[in-house]
Amino acid sequence: MLNNVDEKILVVEDEVRMRNLLKKILTKQGLSVQTSPNGMDALKKLEETPFDVIITDIKMPEMNGMELLKTVKETRRDVYIIIMTAFGSIDSAVKAMKKGAYDYITKPFKMDEITIVVQKAIEEKRLRCEVESLRKEVRGRYKFDNIIGKSKAMQDVFELIKRVSNSKSTVLICGKSGTGKELVAKAVHYNSPRKNGSFVPVNCSAIPETLLESELFGHVKGAFTGAIATRKGLFEEANGGTIFLDEIGDISPAMQVKLLRVLQEREIKRVGGTENIKIDIRLVAASNQDLEEALKRGEFREDLFYRLNVITITLPELKDRQDDILLLANHFLKKYTQGDVDEINSISKKAMSLLINYNWPGNVRELENVIERAVALGTHRELLPDDLPANIRNGKKPFAIKDTLDESATINELERDHIARVLKKARGHKVNTAKILGIGRKTLYRKLKKYNLEY
Repeated sequence: MLNNVDEKILVVEDEVRMRNLLKKILTKQGLSVQTSPNGMDALKKLEETPFDVIITDIKMPEMNGMELLKTVKETRRDVYIIIMTAFGSIDSAVKAMKKGAYDYITKPFKMDEITIVVQKAIEEKRLRCEVESLRKEVRGRYKFDNIIGKSKAMQDVFELIKRVSNSKSTVLICGKSGTGKELVAKAVHYNSPRKNGSFVPVNCSAIPETLLESELFGHVKGAFTGAIATRKGLFEEANGGTIFLDEIGDISPAMQVKLLRVLQEREIKRVGGTENIKIDIRLVAASNQDLEEALKRGEFREDLFYRLNVITITLPELKDRQDDILLLANHFLKKYTQGDVDEINSISKKAMSLLINYNWPGNVRELENVIERAVALGTHRELLPDDLPANIRNGKKPFAIKDTLDESATINELERDHIARVLKKARGHKVNTAKILGIGRKTLYRKLKKYNLEY
């Protein structure tokens, strides 16, 4: 049994005996089957019923199978058409396949032949529907007007996303860690003409410099130790779609030169290869660094910066969009409770006041983590101040770092500011901070606690 009672089949055959036989065979397989004696009658039935599969003879009076195929495909490209033909007319069946027929079978055929072909058509149609459904879900999830924010700053961002999505220009997204740069990149992609292509995100700071070139451009077999086969790079994976290079300010000067060439020539060369491979991609880049300052320090190439800085979207920090904190907190609360009546379903006024007055150095990502933690640990139906981390309950502001040396400062104050500066440069990464300072992790944690430093 095919077990496909939801799928509707139309058999188009001028021979009464064959028409009835096909209906009997397919109905026994649990399918909903209707029949037509010719192409004209089939078109009338198609207006009334959304058939999934049409099985049609190729030779019929009034309108033959080829004419029926052409007419149906002009208006209903989602219908799968199977052609039946005599053995001597296989050439016609091949022509039908070229014009959009799904498959063909030759007469005379066995019962299991027709059921197998129909089953394959139904399964492929189901798969296509599932893929399209998933695509729609993804598009809806990352649609720019679904990014949370009612503040003026975010409304300006939404308007800019709307305007740049349909262009082909390179986009540079600037903003502190946790402000939602990748979400904006996805919104640009899924609202663009490239939405059916791949969205390929790359965190440039997470890939070692020695591997980044191979990851981006691919490599040929034998290019280096361990290159046991030729492999596509991420630029090729993104062909026809969008590649998102996050933390682009962290790439080395050598890689900057290679990336500049890609943007200029729209082609890449695999590591160890000699062939220039044309690519069709849209580049969206992001950085939490001030690239203009990096430019002044000589750490970022001027020509690459201007190639990237065609359209800039700057994301505000959460502390600068207080109107959105309540909106975001409730959004994350709903996300992590998933409507469970036994979990937290509201935020108390005192807890909300603490959330609004906190400075959010980690931005939206930190707020999401705080709400997820509260849902996991909370014991009441309402999110209370006690469910929040100590630094938020105590109203602790993120540390300020002095840019100039205060000669009147104590040794402790100088040590605190230096640790704070290194911690910020390491983006809160404790292991890297300890390495730069030349101290052990336990010593670092002890000093962080001593000076009330958090990142």
